[in-house]
Amino acid sequence: MQMLLSAGFILAVVLWGIFAPGSMGAAFDILLAGLTRNFGWLYLWVVLGLVVFAAYVAFSRYGNLKLGSEDEEPEFGVGSWFAMLFAAGMGIGLVFWGVAEPVSHYATAPPGTMSHTPEAANAAMRYVFFHWGIHPWAVYSVVALAIAFFQYRRAGSPLISTVIGALPWAPVRSMGGLFNGLAVVATAFGVAASLGVGALQINSGLNAVFGVEVSGAAQVTIIVLTAIVFITSAVTGVEKGIRYLSNFNMSVAALLALIVFLLGPTVAIIDTFTNTLGSYLSEIIRMSLRATPFRDSTWVGTWTIFYWAWWISWSPFVGLFIARVSRGRTIREFILGTVLAPSLAAFLWFSIFGGTALHMEIWQHVPLAEAVKADVATGLFAMFDAMPFGLVMSVLATLLVFVFFVTSGDSAVLVLGMMSTGGNPNPPRKIKVLWGVLVAGIAISLLLAGGLKAVQSATILFALPFALVIVLMVISLWRALREDWLEEARRERELKRRMREMIVT
Repeated sequence: MQMLLSAGFILAVVLWGIFAPGSMGAAFDILLAGLTRNFGWLYLWVVLGLVVFAAYVAFSRYGNLKLGSEDEEPEFGVGSWFAMLFAAGMGIGLVFWGVAEPVSHYATAPPGTMSHTPEAANAAMRYVFFHWGIHPWAVYSVVALAIAFFQYRRAGSPLISTVIGALPWAPVRSMGGLFNGLAVVATAFGVAASLGVGALQINSGLNAVFGVEVSGAAQVTIIVLTAIVFITSAVTGVEKGIRYLSNFNMSVAALLALIVFLLGPTVAIIDTFTNTLGSYLSEIIRMSLRATPFRDSTWVGTWTIFYWAWWISWSPFVGLFIARVSRGRTIREFILGTVLAPSLAAFLWFSIFGGTALHMEIWQHVPLAEAVKADVATGLFAMFDAMPFGLVMSVLATLLVFVFFVTSGDSAVLVLGMMSTGGNPNPPRKIKVLWGVLVAGIAISLLLAGGLKAVQSATILFALPFALVIVLMVISLWRALREDWLEEARRERELKRRMREMIVT
């Protein structure tokens, strides 16, 4: 029943967007304005609260608890574990926004900063670190920790309904099915948002390399063709092939970053990383709670609120993945690894691509800001055009986005199938096909209803109820942590008492 309700609701939105895109686009615009105006503060407080909670748990007495039995060793070594976390953090979003976001902030600076100035460039990089660093990974980490804790220490299923099992309120616990459904809807729209921006960038890449026209028809065709690939992969269970593709993608991403680092302004990139890391750490609290009650500005809603909603909507999907590969680790190791390692990878990526783009815009007068303003998906390729071996890098970037598209879609189909079938690790093929078609349909309907703006609106809208579910998950996790720690402390005292008695006798 839960799956039918979730799938039925998503299908209704898909049909609305395909047959009445103008109506859906207008409705989403109204909802977006109302949500950012009335509930933007909620996203800011919830995400900051998750950062604080993650830091406290990591360094508290609960940090020594293991995700599994006390004598259980991690399934994966530290190197492989970090590589998989990096793979989870590296996706279509980083490739799409690597150049576009810093340049956008430089051209349209955050409130209180004058655009097209050195201060705007510094603010642009600082906010990029903010949007892709500790905050999003704290969201993922806490959701993943909750899933892993109840799955590996309480022998539960990897579902939201299991996580809320430690709540003291029976009426809330009885709503587990509803919460599972909200997780499915949030995940479907979050993944579709990534596929939507992926289609935009693949289209721009094909235009840069082969002259393919940038159009809605081309983007729909890209989504359909890639959906066929990832649905086929998910149905046939070509796990080895997807693993090889993921490793290949990491290699291509590293190669692309290395090429830009060496061919670009290398010293300026290092300076950008150093300067931005310092300003990010010194301004993190102010940015975390920044709102604009006395300015007529939509900047925070367009950027920060959108990102916080995107991370919240992705959290069930990424949380399940992180939980799957983290069994046997202590909570302290888990949180530090899942927050710091991927954040550092994002910082390096944006320092290389964003730092190069801003250097070219400011010192070489390459009109990247104009290119991004005309079409946000073209920023990366406009930068490549002004660099040696630009065509080669454009081909690599297009290939990178395509493979990310396929691997993300394949994983999403599996996770949505699991969540909608009671945690079944091998959902039926027809369920995978259904979710593959629906996710592709969401991406198509959002692009038809208004492109990137519609994607942002839908993400913010459908992440809101799940933000409240995450708050309940944190409360339940806190109670369970305390219960398990007290139980382990009791066992330790009992063991010491018995040892003393043995010594005496």
